[in-house]
Amino acid sequence: MSVLTRAEAQTRARLLDVHRYQIELDLTRGDELFDSRTVIHFTVRSELEAVDTFVELKPAELRNALLDGHHLDLDTLDENRLPLKDLTPGEHELRIDAVMRYSRTGEGMHRFTDPTDGETYLYTQMSLEDVQSVFPAFDQPDLKAVFELSIKAPEDWTVLANAITEHQGDGLWKAAPTPLISTYLVAVAAGPWHSVRTEHRGLPFGIHCRRSLAPYLDADADELLAITRACFDRYHEKFEEPYPFDSYDQAFVPEFNFGAMENPGLVTFRDEFVYRSAVTDTERQTRAMVIAHEMAHMWFGDLVTLRWWDDIWLNESFAEYMGYQTLIEATRFTGTWTDFGVTRKPWGYEADQRPSTHP
Repeated sequence: MSVLTRAEAQTRARLLDVHRYQIELDLTRGDELFDSRTVIHFTVRSELEAVDTFVELKPAELRNALLDGHHLDLDTLDENRLPLKDLTPGEHELRIDAVMRYSRTGEGMHRFTDPTDGETYLYTQMSLEDVQSVFPAFDQPDLKAVFELSIKAPEDWTVLANAITEHQGDGLWKAAPTPLISTYLVAVAAGPWHSVRTEHRGLPFGIHCRRSLAPYLDADADELLAITRACFDRYHEKFEEPYPFDSYDQAFVPEFNFGAMENPGLVTFRDEFVYRSAVTDTERQTRAMVIAHEMAHMWFGDLVTLRWWDDIWLNESFAEYMGYQTLIEATRFTGTWTDFGVTRKPWGYEADQRPSTHP
């Protein structure tokens, strides 16, 4: 796979304005593959007569690609780059029809079958470049766009996304258009989820897990939602800008590689945070801290986003700071700075001693 360099990203950002992605995913065709059809609307800003660039995708099969109604040569796909040549200034439309492969390793569109009851669940993890194995994209954080998703799923499934989803019948779900967000923050979670739903400050809130964990989620639902509401209210006191998305879902998903991921409107957590047995109060505080950390990203990371990955340290460090501070201010967990001093601070000291350390 060709790795996008910072210089390439800067060049493409000067050339393009990306407006909207219209994405159709069909999750009903089997255990290994799914269909992905995408329309990308974008503008070339260059004053030159024509420019060349590329879109990224990692398909199992590329079936068709049209640029402004003209077929592209599918054989020009080089690893994960499909060239777009001689683009004139102005509006353009790129249509791509591809077959994608499910992941079993936590990247892209991860597919999991619960050994307890045989139910299957899917969820996406797009960061850093794994969006390319779900749909084609101009995949860099500073080329934000509106995303409109349409997802075909088995009839008894629920589909979650960055924005409010509605079931259209026959297994078809449509998500409301998002505000401008980066490609790595697009999220989908599909399956026969067990959900606990409520409303806060006029917005739908939900927590979700696989059905086999339903009793454990229900046992902690009041605590999870109380922490969520308290942090949400405190962040509104901290930030002048209101929460910028139309809903707030938190999905506890299986076989997750991270602790959690700050997808706008659909935060994903490793489902080990759905506790199956008695745990210490420190463990509950850790879970609350992760909730607060990911919520901080809704403003700092999702609404305001790093231009390039060398600023990821600030994105994460700020969310970590806000999470610890907000828990103290808004919840019963008032000893979080002790936890910070015991766990996080030594981690930083250790990293700072390495030959690879940098300012």
